[in-house]
This record gives sequence, C-alpha cells and structure tokens, in this order.
Amino acid sequence: MSHAAQAKAQYNLNKLHKRLRRGVGQAISDFGMISDGDKIMVCLSGGKDSYTMLDILLNMQQSAPINFSIIAVNLDQKQPGFPAEVLPNYLQGIGVDYQIVTEDTYAIVKDKIPEGKTTCSLCSRLRRGILYRTAKELGATKIALGHHRDDMLETLFLNMFYGGKMKSMPPKLISDNGEHIVIRPLAYCKEKDIEKYAQARQFPIIPCNLCGSQDGLQRQVIKEMLQDWDKRFPGRIETMFQAMQNVVPSHLADNSLFDFAALSKGHTLALEGDTAFDHISVPAVPVGLAKDDEDEPEQHSVSSGVQIVQLS
Repeated sequence: MSHAAQAKAQYNLNKLHKRLRRGVGQAISDFGMISDGDKIMVCLSGGKDSYTMLDILLNMQQSAPINFSIIAVNLDQKQPGFPAEVLPNYLQGIGVDYQIVTEDTYAIVKDKIPEGKTTCSLCSRLRRGILYRTAKELGATKIALGHHRDDMLETLFLNMFYGGKMKSMPPKLISDNGEHIVIRPLAYCKEKDIEKYAQARQFPIIPCNLCGSQDGLQRQVIKEMLQDWDKRFPGRIETMFQAMQNVVPSHLADNSLFDFAALSKGHTLALEGDTAFDHISVPAVPVGLAKDDEDEPEQHSVSSGVQIVQLS
C-alpha cells in the first residue's frame, strides 16, 4: 500500500472512530449508562459488535474525568471447533482485565432442541443466566452488551410482525430479579459503521456456528428487509429509529398506556391533540437523514449521576 493510500485509510478510520465514539458517548449520556465508580462487565463474544464496544469504551476510559473500570468476559460454550485461544491472546495483547467462563451449554442446547429447530432462544436464556451469575461474582455494577441500532430496529419489527407487540431492545434495563443493570452502549451506532471499523482494526473475529448462522431465522428475514429499505430509501432507517424515541401513547391503542375511557369533552391532550385528523405533511427529506456531521466536534456530555462529565 502506498503512503498516500495508507494516509487516506488512516483518515477514514479516524473519522469512523470519531463517529462511533460520539454515538456511544451520546447513548451513555442520554440513558445514564455509566456512573463514577462503576465496574463494567463487557460481554465479549468474539464478534465485530462486542470487539468494537470494548475498543470504544477503553478509549473513552482513558479521557473520561470519572473513574470506571472494565473487565471483559467471554463465555466459552464449548462449541466444536471454537478457537479458545483467540480471545485470551487478544485481551492479553491489549492489556485489559478479562475472564473466560467455560460452560458446556452447547451440549445442553443440542440435547434439548430437535435437529433442524433454531437454538437461539434456549442458548440466549442459558447464556444470560451464566453472565448474570458471573457479574455477581465479579462485583460488576453494569453489564454491557454489544447490540447496536440495527439490532434494536430488527427486534422492533420481529415483535410487531411475529409477536404482536410494539417492543424492542431498550438501551438500558434492569434484570427481572432487580440485581443487574444491562446497558447497550452501541444503541446509536450503525451496523455498517461497526463492520467497517472491525475490518479496519482487524479484530480477530470468531463466527458463531451454533445460532447466529442458522438458515431461515426470522431475524435474518427482517435484517434483509431493513437492508433493502436502507439501499432503496436513504434515511428511512434513521427516521424509524427516531420514531422509537418519539412515542405518542394517545395516538396508539394501548389502554394501559393511555386512559382512553376517561376522555370527555373539555379534556385537552398534552401532545398533538386532534392533529391526527390533519393531512400528514411528508417532508421531502426523511427527518432522520441528517447531513454528514462526522467532522463536527463532540459536544455531548455524560452524566455520572453526580456530575456532568465531558467525554471528548
């Protein structure tokens, strides 16, 4: 590679890193993901998403004026052919604290799930239980997962198309038993940016041959649909994600979120009111299709819960 080509590649990588870092910083700020003194258990699968999440969080940790620690955790599920040495070698090489947890969930899944059926549901339940237990053993205050914006949109459509629910992956949640807080720092990051970043950084990717690569999964159908929309209708993905952040319960049909029965004359809606009857004005450019601002300086702040912290 020529010097000019190397310089251009480095320039593009720097812009990509800045865009991802800005997205992670904004998500941390918007949803109060990280507080001073937190111990973040970063769940590392060996895929592009979790590698990128760890990389960006480590970079932020160096400049953040709050103290939080990071421990990378990988669950070795004893899949046949799993290259067990890859992650320890990588993590030792970058000098991050880590732990490899070994549990033969592969044998359990193959025993319980008939041949040809998808294993994702049982596998994810087993994995979640083990990771929660590990977080408790390590004293981790937050569990970071590598789901990104596209994962959240796919989950929304999966629940709408197959489950009859308006439900997605929240950027931050508390476990059912109330003991663990799960965060998704990549919530605002695009999968295509993450893929480019992982390739440029040459992360040692480990493919998932147990569940993620199974043919015929409903999630893959949704993914392909969204990718097609993204190509044919630029800005649609961004606009749909914005819609997830701008919910108007009074203009849906869920009685548990809005008391329709209590509506009477003289009752004034706080949001949008009877504009539902107005002609919908469709903008010429989707609201989510913003200009390319990747060179803009980072201006968001991250709340530590006690103080406002600049991650720039």
